[in-house]
Amino acid sequence: MTILSDDFLWGGATAANQCEGAYQADGKGLSIVDKLPAAEERVKPLFDPGHHINETFSYYPSHQSIDMYHHYQGDIALFAEMGFKAYRFSISWPRIFPTGTEEEPNEEGLKFYDRLFDELEKYHIEPIVTLNHFDTPYALVETIGGWRDRATVIHYERYCRAVMERYKDRVKYWLTHNEINMVLHIPLIGGGLIFQDGENQNQVMYQAAHHQLVASSLVTKAAREINPAFQVGCMLASGEVYPNTCHPDDMMAAIEKNREQYFFIDVQSRGFYPSYTRKLFRELDVNIHFEPGDKELLQNYTVDFISFSYYASRLVSADPLVNQQLQSGNAFASLQNPYLEQTEWGWQIDPVGLRVTMNQIYDRYQKPLFIVENGLGAIDEVNVDGSINDDYRITYMKRHLEEMIKAVDDGVELLGYTAWGCIDLVSNSTGQMSKRYGLIYVDLDDEGNGTRARRKKKSFDWYKEVIASNGEILERGV
Repeated sequence: MTILSDDFLWGGATAANQCEGAYQADGKGLSIVDKLPAAEERVKPLFDPGHHINETFSYYPSHQSIDMYHHYQGDIALFAEMGFKAYRFSISWPRIFPTGTEEEPNEEGLKFYDRLFDELEKYHIEPIVTLNHFDTPYALVETIGGWRDRATVIHYERYCRAVMERYKDRVKYWLTHNEINMVLHIPLIGGGLIFQDGENQNQVMYQAAHHQLVASSLVTKAAREINPAFQVGCMLASGEVYPNTCHPDDMMAAIEKNREQYFFIDVQSRGFYPSYTRKLFRELDVNIHFEPGDKELLQNYTVDFISFSYYASRLVSADPLVNQQLQSGNAFASLQNPYLEQTEWGWQIDPVGLRVTMNQIYDRYQKPLFIVENGLGAIDEVNVDGSINDDYRITYMKRHLEEMIKAVDDGVELLGYTAWGCIDLVSNSTGQMSKRYGLIYVDLDDEGNGTRARRKKKSFDWYKEVIASNGEILERGV
């Protein structure tokens, strides 16, 4: 018998801006990601926080992407064939409120999600809905600077209330912000932030973070008013930071780095700013402006569960000379861990780190956890017979799922697991299609060429067996 609960939510995860395409269909407005190019051209606008994204590029991968907007029925049928119990996806904010400032939602945008929910219900797949997955309307960035302006909180609450009212009988699980800590690491897509010369960037980022935290509590409040059965979660880009050595200074450096990510969940789960932020904000010359009632709002409307993405652990030293060797495989810089392998994009593969992270989060908050992103980005090759033998992806997922089950055995309460990029989609960090995560292959290359035909990978059938056994085939190796 498996130690996972009978109602464990196995499934997959995507994001609207990375898979829907149809970027102007039925009245949709531009999102931030719709202004971003692919590959090397993407680096400067995405990671240079002072860069204004007003250039014209030859190719924007989000504009068509894998066109799930027109393929959702077939895609959901494939998810059902895999045995999905749950599908985590995001509603596109600018598809519902094209500029973010409208008083009434775009009915055509809502109708698309009506149809998507119809398909999920047909196959008895539980929707896990992210309300904001790096999808702030670009018009809000242009006009008021995105989340740096308190007005964005009001626009966001209006949007969330509209979709929660519309789907109050169709959705149980809601996530307020995807990887909320990304506002500190990729501030453009995390918060719609473009910095001015000479301004204190830390002040802007943490004030924007405060606005997102307040917005999360406002939406949690709205959720409880609309349907008390709603379960509202936060979402963290996680990965335990290890000390580089057993030197006490390295240990302290790791504690401080871990606090950088847990700060957000401390507020969303516990309801107040942790004591360590006093020193942090003093050192960064940050002064958070609270509106009257903010403290009470944060205290009274905390989340019901904690969801997170996990791809890699990290390594840090207290020695500035050692830290000169930091490498950036993704948004998080890390020293190279000599005990770990790397992906083709420099992400360190640490299955045990998932168990460590799960235990750390659960020990800290004692609330149910939900793994809503985990997967391997890799280059897949289609064989002459049409097969895709992605054994490396099966190995990656198997090792992580085995550690996940060990964490549950440790006592961690876990609601489910949704594999990231259950179908190939556009990579957020690189804008590439060649960095594939899916269990389903999509015929599309980095320049937008291809038929967009879907094809099952070897991992498709493997994951189908895992779900059918509720993880029992994994536990045999635990």
